[in-house]
Amino acid sequence: MTDDTFDYSRPGPLTLLASGQLRLIEGLPDDPVAQCAAVQSLVIQPTDAAALGVPPERLAEKNIRTVSELVATLTALDPAPLHLARTPDTRVVGTCRHFATLACAILRARNIPSRARCGFGMCFLEGRGLDHWITEYWNADERRWVRVDTEHLGHGFAERPEDLAPSEFLTGGEAWIRHREGLIDPQRFGVFGTDHAWGPAEISGNAVRDLAALRKLEMLPWDEWGRMTEAYEGKTGPDYDRLIDKVAAACVAEDPAALTDLFADEVLAVPQHMIK
Repeated sequence: MTDDTFDYSRPGPLTLLASGQLRLIEGLPDDPVAQCAAVQSLVIQPTDAAALGVPPERLAEKNIRTVSELVATLTALDPAPLHLARTPDTRVVGTCRHFATLACAILRARNIPSRARCGFGMCFLEGRGLDHWITEYWNADERRWVRVDTEHLGHGFAERPEDLAPSEFLTGGEAWIRHREGLIDPQRFGVFGTDHAWGPAEISGNAVRDLAALRKLEMLPWDEWGRMTEAYEGKTGPDYDRLIDKVAAACVAEDPAALTDLFADEVLAVPQHMIK
């Protein structure tokens, strides 16, 4: 990683727009939340795309990691600049991760410190934490990170999706700490629409993905590396739990030295072949 790893006003490998794509964001508003809101007309969830009759082969767009490829896919469907609303059939197919990461890339291209965060939405189903990604931007006047639910702005799930309350979204690390302290039931944290993807391994998986995101590597929700697959299969034990304890603590503290040391661990580092 380069020396600007923790300079969140600059893009990382997955959030770097191609030079020819920068003109496409010129018409977007200056306000960070308004920039996030504009992303809502650029991405469509796979289930919504399928319901609209989008060709099945296009559903593979959800596997695109880099924002430059997301934007290239968008402009192949409709060459209009990104501030102009697109019809649902000309939006790129993606998940909450794509909403959050595309917004993050646009903000960084405008030199606004921004991060995509991986964790759990707490305001969709009462008593459950659902796998989710949101966008953060740095409010210099208030000296704090503001959490924005980019995908659900204006949808009524949260009282203020443009400035999420701490109870409305937990990062993977925040949820893990609560699990280890016995404050939450981990079996109520997982992936909506599944029967199997619930429990401590889902929380630890999102803690590792959030660690990567804080290193400016915003991976796909189903990307697995290190011992994540073993964890999902119930093949890890106390040693791995203690490692995730360290991950969670470092992510919550936002300690650059600790984050760097942890990411140097081959169990936690994202393999180079996945950074594309």
